[in-house]
Amino acid sequence: MKTLFLAKATFELYETIDFYDYPSPGLGSAFLQEFKETMEFIKLFPEGWQKTGLNTRKCLLKKFPYMILYIAEKNRIIITSIAHQHRHPRAYLS
Repeated sequence: MKTLFLAKATFELYETIDFYDYPSPGLGSAFLQEFKETMEFIKLFPEGWQKTGLNTRKCLLKKFPYMILYIAEKNRIIITSIAHQHRHPRAYLS
């Protein structure tokens, strides 16, 4: 299944990697690895996670307090946001 990242989501992903790497080099790589593993689960079961809107779903990462917000279409997954779980929803739902 093809994956498409909105520009905002791409920025959030790299921003989060940098955030974790700054105090502890290598932690950003650990975040990226968990992100990739979570994406594999989303690709296998695109409709397996909770809906947060009409078409948007969220999948929580296990070791980091982040979630992947995405839209599952027939042949692709659209990543709309990589958001901290404690951020106010207005910051990532649009």
